[in-house]
Amino acid sequence: MIPPFLVLTESRVGDEELKTIMAEQKNREFEFSDANFERIRQFVSEHTGIVLSNAKKDMVYGRLSKRIRKGRFSSFDEFCHAVETGDHEEQDFLINAITTNLTAFFRENHHFEYLANTVIPDLVKKKGNNKRIRVWSAGCSTGEEPYSIAITLRESLPNFDQWDVKILATDLDANVVAHGKRGVYRDDRITGLPEARIKRWFKRGRGESADMVKVSPELQQMITFKRLNLLHEWPMSGPFDFMFCRNVVIYFDKDTQRVLFDRYADILAPEAHLFIGHSETLFKVSTRFDSFGNTIYRKN
Repeated sequence: MIPPFLVLTESRVGDEELKTIMAEQKNREFEFSDANFERIRQFVSEHTGIVLSNAKKDMVYGRLSKRIRKGRFSSFDEFCHAVETGDHEEQDFLINAITTNLTAFFRENHHFEYLANTVIPDLVKKKGNNKRIRVWSAGCSTGEEPYSIAITLRESLPNFDQWDVKILATDLDANVVAHGKRGVYRDDRITGLPEARIKRWFKRGRGESADMVKVSPELQQMITFKRLNLLHEWPMSGPFDFMFCRNVVIYFDKDTQRVLFDRYADILAPEAHLFIGHSETLFKVSTRFDSFGNTIYRKN
């Protein structure tokens, strides 16, 4: 089975990786033909929906050549053959390698402010005696987004302990799902958060782990991390009261986006909110959501 979903977030290559790619371009250790790239591009497109443009060829080489260099294969032809003939280990590696995960706690903070000031108060009114809230973070990357959602719910939902709140966090990349489940981060990941919020929801490491932080068990208990391919069948039935799917669909073609947003609408509760990435839009993609500005939508 091909590993589950997510995210190729916006293509932002770090400085160190860019230097590596440029060096590889000048003196490639392995032959990486257009045919090799096309075979990889075809597999990635068919199994994840992610579209790799020609501009991504050097990036793909830089990330996959590490696998060739380790010695299991002597060429990209051999690697491509393994992927195409069902080598699950290499399929997993390929999808994880081309996935770029760019995230941060409370990234695009206006979404969390809207969640706290508008969505949660509306849910309190609408739910009445039904104290059940279900949330989906699709393309959760290393977990900063679902933990930010959890913090917002904990801080903003009156009488939180009386509520049954669960967050589903999914991603295609097995490595980032495992990272999110552990809930351990370098302390520079929380730079900029209010000190009171840091003290309440994070525990600083000691000794050799002095530069690390771990999220509160209270937050971890709210979240279930799972691998999920958005283009495959979904094991959950919903309905979800709101969901985040940010910087996920930007690499899908319009037809795939239309199918995906239609499925989102089906699994969301009536008038549930959908938060998408700052460079994404539902314009000419879906008519099942109303725009509230700032990449915030509500199921109509």
